[in-house]
Amino acid sequence: MKRKIYFKNSKGHQLCGNLSDPTGDKRQPLIVLCHGFTTSKDGRTCVRLEEILNQKAFSTFRFDFFGHGESAGEFADITISEAVDDVQSAIRFVKDSGYQRVGLVGSSFGGFASILTAGQSDDLSVLALKSPVSDYLGLLIARDHDIDIEAWKQEGSITVEGADGKNLRLNYSFFADAERLNGYAFAKNIKVPTLIVHGDRDETVPLEQSRKAAELIPDCYLEVIEGADHVYSDPKHFERMLGLISDFVVSMGAPEDHSNE
Repeated sequence: MKRKIYFKNSKGHQLCGNLSDPTGDKRQPLIVLCHGFTTSKDGRTCVRLEEILNQKAFSTFRFDFFGHGESAGEFADITISEAVDDVQSAIRFVKDSGYQRVGLVGSSFGGFASILTAGQSDDLSVLALKSPVSDYLGLLIARDHDIDIEAWKQEGSITVEGADGKNLRLNYSFFADAERLNGYAFAKNIKVPTLIVHGDRDETVPLEQSRKAAELIPDCYLEVIEGADHVYSDPKHFERMLGLISDFVVSMGAPEDHSNE
C-alpha cells in the first residue's frame, strides 16, 4: 500500500508525506525519512531508501518539511526548530496511526533535525544519519552561498540556490534560530543505536562534525566513505551509502514473523 498523506505539525501547518506499507501489518517497523535543505521527500535518497526498505518488509514515511515540496508554508520562514517540530509531528502521526516500532533516517539538514529530535525522544528504535549537520548550521549556509552574516541581519533575508537551481529567499530568523541550537548537546542524550555515514570529501558539512557527534552518542557507529562528497555524486558512493544505512536499519529492527498467528 502506497498513499499520499496530509497531516499537521503542532502549529497547524499542513505537511505532506508518502506512506508506503508493503505488508499492511502495523506491528512491523516503520522508518521516517527526512530530506535535506531545499530538497524534498521526492529526492533520490528518500525514494531509493523507500524502495530498498520496502523490499525488506519495512514500511516508510517520507515527508516534506515546512516550506518544502508539497507542504504548506513559505521557504523563507523555515528554521531548524520548525524542522524539529515537523519531525516530531511525523513521528506522532505514524504512532497515532498504529505503528509502534518507529525508526528515523535524516540527511544533512534533516540529519540535524533528526539529532535534535532523537536527543529528546523515547519514541524511536533506531537512528541513521547521512552527512548530518551537528553544529553552526547558519554559518555553513552563509559560507556555502558566500553571504555576509551582518548584511543578512541588516537586510532581513538572503537569496540561496535551491537543489533545483531556483533562487529562494531565506530569512535571518533561520540563522538566529540555528545559533542557539547545538546538536552535540542533544547527541549525548540519544538512547537508540545510531549510524552516521559521512564522506571524507564532503565540501559542505565537515567530517569532523560527525566524528565529534559519534563520540558523544552512547551507541554510535561512524562509517566514513573515502572520496565521497556531500551529495554522493559518484554512483558507487551513493550505493554504498544506501547499503550502509539500509543494512543498519534492518539489523536493528528486523521485521517479526506473524505468519503463524
